[in-house]
Parts: sequence; structure tokens; C-alpha cells
Amino acid sequence: MAEQILELKAFSQVTDARWYPRYHIAPPFGWCNDPNGMCYYKGQYHFFYQHYPYEPRWGPMHWGHVVSDDLAYWKHLPIALKPEEAYEKGGGCFSGSAIEKDGELWLMYTGHLQASPEEAEAVGFPHIEFQCLAHSEDGIHFKKSEKNPVIEDIENNEVSINDIRDPKVWEHNGKYYAVLGSRTPDMAHGQILLFESKDLTKSWKFKAISARSDGNLGGMWECPNFAEIDGQDVLVFSPMDLRTDDGKFYYDKVAGVLIGKLNYNTGIFKHGDFQYLDKGFDFYAPQIMETPDGRTVMIGWLDMWNVDMHETRDGWAGQMTIPRVLGVKDGKIISTPAKELEKLRKWKPITLENVVVDEATSFEGVSGEAYELVLTIDAEKSKKFSIALRASELEQTVLSYNSNGTFKLDRTKSGEVINGMTSVREIQIEPKDKLKLHIFVDRSSLEVFINDGAEVLSARIYPKRTSQKVIFTPENGVLEIDSLEYYKLDFGIPHPHIKDTLVDVTKEFPFLNK
Repeated sequence: MAEQILELKAFSQVTDARWYPRYHIAPPFGWCNDPNGMCYYKGQYHFFYQHYPYEPRWGPMHWGHVVSDDLAYWKHLPIALKPEEAYEKGGGCFSGSAIEKDGELWLMYTGHLQASPEEAEAVGFPHIEFQCLAHSEDGIHFKKSEKNPVIEDIENNEVSINDIRDPKVWEHNGKYYAVLGSRTPDMAHGQILLFESKDLTKSWKFKAISARSDGNLGGMWECPNFAEIDGQDVLVFSPMDLRTDDGKFYYDKVAGVLIGKLNYNTGIFKHGDFQYLDKGFDFYAPQIMETPDGRTVMIGWLDMWNVDMHETRDGWAGQMTIPRVLGVKDGKIISTPAKELEKLRKWKPITLENVVVDEATSFEGVSGEAYELVLTIDAEKSKKFSIALRASELEQTVLSYNSNGTFKLDRTKSGEVINGMTSVREIQIEPKDKLKLHIFVDRSSLEVFINDGAEVLSARIYPKRTSQKVIFTPENGVLEIDSLEYYKLDFGIPHPHIKDTLVDVTKEFPFLNK
């Protein structure tokens, strides 16, 4: 343990705050990816995430942990789970979820046993995955179940034992259910498995392959979540290697939903077509939860696999989206910013109405590196226009719109080049008289909500600190802005970066000194 702490201190230094977010959840040091275990317990929102605390790269997974009273302001807590058991050897404590039972908070997660090269050659596979439990009386300190793994052997020749992970657990009519991501042994079809238990802590049994890819919808389905939203059963998941009907990759890895009905007797989920939750560059493995007032809130990983993450040079890697509220309208999924984020509006807003722009224009005070921008634009009169964010003479991230419904996000000149995927994302939206944009900009991220959440685009960017302008440019006639609201946003998660100096986070997080 002493050696681990020394190693942690060696890597727990953040050297530059240029890209570290002001109000998005990010690790105080090291690496983070998938959201885990988001829940409401004893009057607070708990949020966990996949975490490697020793370096800003993927490694044996731990569970990082933050907590909030209001979904706007968060604080870091000690690491919740560490890979210390035999069933977690090599890979760690993979993703999962949380549920309250008898006053305790239970985490259900995947133990990922990584084989050595010699073992892999002998048995024919690189890893095997098990489902495990841990519980806590205070929501901070967790004890792993002596019965782990609680889901181990699955006698079904249509299920790969190598990839079965990321349990989402919930209670329904006195029984406990869990969906897990999986694939077929030939890697051709991603699928969701449903398990059932009478007591949560033991006696889990396989019920059904609840849903499966038809061959185009990915070869592995990860990070499933399940909820009833606006009277509809909604399965949230992240397919890997998604293909479009013409056989081309649209994205390598994405996140989306199937809307339908789960038959609890058979375990079969009948559903409609796949719908994207976010069509930007960086959105994966979202986690959902129900708030005390009945809303379904979602947070996703605001990054993507196998692309440049330039913040690793500064001692950290990865961040989360803002909390989003999911809804179903006319059979379509919609996603809007959680209303609690308005608490971050600590300064007087800048508001404009009925503005006609006939040349490239910046408005006084509408600039910065961490803000919220709410726009309503007359789309009938504004035939074609662009909005440049985090802009300077050399850098800009550009949103553009054409009256035929083409909306484009271009980060070609956003700063540090992100290798691994294209720099332009173009989507079609339904043309309307008014175009509504709700934009969240942070130091190294952008989230764009279009027409009350009908479409969402998220992206990482790596501009210089001096690139702070917002420039509105009509490209065919004029740009008519019905209304503009600009809000500078507060720090949502305290961190030594507030002073923008070289910091050692062990001073801010004294539990690292234990």
C-alpha cells in the first residue's frame, strides 16, 4: 500500500489548467472514462467513474467518486473501489451501477480478470468477466461481497464469456433485475442479457437475451442502462463497431437508445429503431438515474476511444458531460440540460433582442472560455450563417447552418489537432421557422443542444487560453437573432486549478496521504 501511495504522489501533479474544465466533472489527477453508479442516496447525488489514478492513461480500473447536493456543484471523495481481489486481477473493477437496499448503497460492477500472455495462449482468450457487488452504509467506504462473483457461469452457447459486463441493476415489483452488455461468440452481434434475483445479494439467474443486433448495429453492446421515461421503456447502450445500412462505419463507437417494451415474464425487449443520443465527436457510455422528482438524468463520457487526448501532457485525461434530462416525444428521444445548472450563473447575464447582423460581428462581453449561450435565430430570414466559438486570429470552432437543414460542427481549426477521427460533423435537422441553440462551452469542450434537445452535438477542443471570441457571421444575406442570452459560469467542482498554478493535488485531497 505504501508503494502505491508513493506511486500515486509521483503522478498526482497537474502542470497546467489550460484545458481542465471549470464546471464539468473530471478526475483530479490521472485517467477517467465510463460513468458508473450514478444515484441519489441519503440526500445527495453520487457519481462514480472508471479511473486510473497513477497516470493519465488507461490502466487497471478503479472507481473514482464525486458527490453533489444539486447536480451543479460537486466535490471529490476518496476512491470507492480498487482492484484488490483475484477476480479483478489485471483488468480491475469495470463499469456498473448502484442501487439502495435496506438503507445501504450497493454497487454492482464487473470484475475483469486479465490473463497473462501465457494464460491467454493456453486457454484461448485474453480475459474473462464476472459480476460483483460491494456495499456501504455511508456511501463513501465500500466493502466487497464475500459471495463475489455473484454472476459467474452462463450456460448459453450464444453468449461470449469473454465480454459480459457493465451491469445496470434496478428493482421491479419486488424483484431485482440487471441488464449486461455482451456479444455472440463469433463477435458478429452485440446483445443485451437480462438477469433476475429475488434478493440482490445472491441467487442471480440468467433470464434471456433481451435484445440483439441485426448485424449492422454493432458487434458488442456496452454500458447498458434501462429506465421508464414518459411511459416508455428505454434501453440506453453503447454499440461498438456500429455500421450504417450501406456497410460503412458511421462512428466507431456511439451511444444511443432503443424505445419499446420489456416483457418481464419472458425477458424479451421489443423495440423500434436505434436512435442516437448525441451526434457529436465525443460521447460514450452514458449513465442514467431517476431523480427524486421523477426525471431521468444522464451523464456521459465526453471523450472517445483511440483519439488524441492532449490533456495527458498536463497530468489528467477525460471528463464528463453536463447532466442532461431525457424525455420521449412523439417516439423520439430528446435531451436537454438539467435545470440545476442555472445555479452556476453567478454573474449578471448579457441579453440582446432583435439584432440584425450583416457582417462578421462580436458583441461586447460575449466571450470567454467557460460560459452558456442561449440563442433563438430567425431561420427563415437567416438563410446561411456561422458562429465561431473560442475564436482568435488563428483558432476557431465553427457552428454553421443552412436553411435546407444542414447543421455543421467544424473543429478543423480548434487548436491542437485531434488525430483519430474526422474534424467535421454534419447532420440534417428538421428546418423550422426558428432555430434554437443552447450551447455550453468549457475550457476544452463544447455541447450544443438544438431545438429543445431534438439533436445534440458534443466535442472536445484544445484551443489556446487566448482564443475567447464569439463571432457571428452571415454568409448569405443577414443573420437575424431574435434573442441572445450569455452567462459566464462558475466553477462547478472545486480544484486547486482555480489559481491556475502548478499544484500537487495531495494537498487538496488529504486522504491520499493516508
